[in-house]
Amino acid sequence: MLKTLDNALHLLRYFTRERPQWGVRELAREMNISHPVVYRMLATFERHGFLRQDEQTQKYELGITFLEYGAILRDHLSITQIIYPVMKRLAETTGESVILTWLDGMEGICLEMAESTQRVKYAMSVGSRTLLYAGASNKVIMAYLPPHVQEAIITRGLKPKTDRTILDKDELLRDLARIRSEGWAYSVGEYTENVFGIAVPLFAYDKRVVASLTIAGPDYRMPADAVPAALRALKEAQQEIQTLLQRIQ
Repeated sequence: MLKTLDNALHLLRYFTRERPQWGVRELAREMNISHPVVYRMLATFERHGFLRQDEQTQKYELGITFLEYGAILRDHLSITQIIYPVMKRLAETTGESVILTWLDGMEGICLEMAESTQRVKYAMSVGSRTLLYAGASNKVIMAYLPPHVQEAIITRGLKPKTDRTILDKDELLRDLARIRSEGWAYSVGEYTENVFGIAVPLFAYDKRVVASLTIAGPDYRMPADAVPAALRALKEAQQEIQTLLQRIQ
């Protein structure tokens, strides 16, 4: 029974922003599970509103129940309510978007975002999942993970998001070691073309890395000589958020 539940929950993770719809047979092939078993799981999720079947394509996609749970979670997630004012001030100070990325298993998830008020800006949707080996917001988290977790992430496969994504294991590990030594990360175009990221880690009370705080925007607005000032503002926000986290944990 627990194995069945585990498979069913694992099935839901295949529904992503990049691949929001699945047919029964193609999902069965992807999961290497028999077609009838996958169909029963999909039908059960559909019956409870977690999935819906498109009438035209006959493919399945996430249902309204997830939207309802998402609204409940957002209403009661005090972490973002407490941190957002700091993020908003940082966005106003730097003129760029500020992203709170939370560690979730071996991925990052955008928990909150304070958008830049500028006309041209970087934006991503709350709830978006990201790979931990690409981009400043992700690598600054991965840099503080235990070596065996880093190895597990790398073993899953390093796939390019852009032509600047580091795909060599040794080079990536050296980059993570440098980030950990310096305490912050900087990237340009590693996860999204022509977008820079300056990121710092956030820690739980027991010193475990749990998240990152990132300034991001179009790369032409962040020349090398502008990075130090942006980093100072980011580190001030980091300290303020760390104090807030200590109070609520």
